[in-house]
Amino acid sequence: MSRERLYLFDTTLRDGAQTQGVDFSVEDKHQIAAALDLLGIDYIEGGWPGANPTDTAFFNDPPKLKQARFTAFGMTKRAGRSAANDPGLSAVLDAKTAATCLVGKTWDFHVDIALEIPREENLDGISETIAAVKAKGREPLFDAEHFFDGYKANAGYALACLKAAHDAGAEWLVLCDTNGGTMPEDVYRIVSEVKAKHPGFRLGIHAHNDTEQAVAVSLAAVRAGARQIQGTLNGLGERCGNANLCALIPNLMLKEPYASTFETGICPEQLKQLVHVSRLLDEILNRAPNKHAAYVGPSAFAHKGGLHSSAVQKDPRTYEHVPPETVGNARRILVSDQAGRSNLLARLSDVGIDVDAKDPRIATLLEQVKHNEYLGYAYDGAEASFELLARRALGQVPAYFDVSSFRVLVERRHNARGELLTVSEAVVKIKVDGETLMNVGESPNGPIDALDAALRRDLGKYSVFLEDLRLVDYKVRILTSGPNEVGTGAVTRVLVESADGKGTRWSTVGVSPNIVDASFEALSDSICYKLFRDGARA
Repeated sequence: MSRERLYLFDTTLRDGAQTQGVDFSVEDKHQIAAALDLLGIDYIEGGWPGANPTDTAFFNDPPKLKQARFTAFGMTKRAGRSAANDPGLSAVLDAKTAATCLVGKTWDFHVDIALEIPREENLDGISETIAAVKAKGREPLFDAEHFFDGYKANAGYALACLKAAHDAGAEWLVLCDTNGGTMPEDVYRIVSEVKAKHPGFRLGIHAHNDTEQAVAVSLAAVRAGARQIQGTLNGLGERCGNANLCALIPNLMLKEPYASTFETGICPEQLKQLVHVSRLLDEILNRAPNKHAAYVGPSAFAHKGGLHSSAVQKDPRTYEHVPPETVGNARRILVSDQAGRSNLLARLSDVGIDVDAKDPRIATLLEQVKHNEYLGYAYDGAEASFELLARRALGQVPAYFDVSSFRVLVERRHNARGELLTVSEAVVKIKVDGETLMNVGESPNGPIDALDAALRRDLGKYSVFLEDLRLVDYKVRILTSGPNEVGTGAVTRVLVESADGKGTRWSTVGVSPNIVDASFEALSDSICYKLFRDGARA
């Protein structure tokens, strides 16, 4: 029998952005959207056009997606205005997206207290707004806010809100547990009742995690008839977060009865990217991964010495519910490095490096990766640095240039008009083809920008390859643990994202107790990666 299709809707860039302490840049959003698209997500909600400068800029320069439907978020029109005369709605309607998700009230309590409008007017607003999206030729989705609380209080009115959206053309009716307090058994019962009363409705689920049950609530909704699941990477979201797609996706693909009953847009090979995507988000947010997160955490398949590790070596099924490599994770056993070797080979294959598993250089590279990670490097968010490390170990990267020395000066002074300003100057001495070049860079934007300018000012015959290279993001993280942590001497990790004129992006990493030194390493890797990728010869 053929399996029924489930559709995955990611709202990391919108609902996840409401997490306390999370503030995505436009570049962050592009990077996350690209990773979600490669993972195989069906819908990527980019944010709320017009709500803030970041979202507006992102929708003005939408990501180039291969599979996912880029989606804008908004709310139903304001009371007392038409859909055509609502400035907040117009930005949403004008966004260059394939789909539009609109949130509307379905709990009569909120209509009476929050909106303070007649309930019939709320129904009219839902209908008119959905119809306006439909008229634009885009796929309308309706997020039924507070649906479960509304259904329990007044089922007739909550269903009337769904019918208003459906009759106006909504493709999906997403039932939202906005307060996150509904139990899985209640969600199953209510979704089943809605499906029985309106079998033509295409239902979705949007669960919040205020009782630590958002994943269970989402799975209950699927069993009851929901066919779209909304969630976020690593469970980001307001208050306690949203349903965690990094747990939901493998549950749907690897666990029964879901695996044999349903299919998603993610294939087994794409599922192996789940750990990478999860940790990429953590690197972008400049935070440590949750070690104990299900499926994707560094400790999710870790075994200490003794009975567990002994049994796992005989048969991993003794203490592992799924093979770690199915989600891109790795078994961690102190007495064996075989899992690390297989994981390394998989990562090499991902970047297009084919090498014999018995090649003695693989063992050396594996030890180098382990040593570097001990020092503080993280390659999940810096694929270009990992690829360079691997290719250098395999003798595939030429020595394009050699840095003899560099220095950076920061001067704070008054200019001719008496204005206080800070200027950074960097000097880099580089050897290219035996010739020593001394480059100077100056910047009002800080020492790293000056260092970047100096490093790229003149690289001899390689300069032509760097004309379209630009630094688009720069993140610093002071590691809270590491071999060199002694007060202000704590290890600093710098993550640099670069781009070229074609819009291709890559990330590199540097680690050092000195922030400038770590930055220089990441910048150097960025240049070397572009030279190698573009075919520069030594």
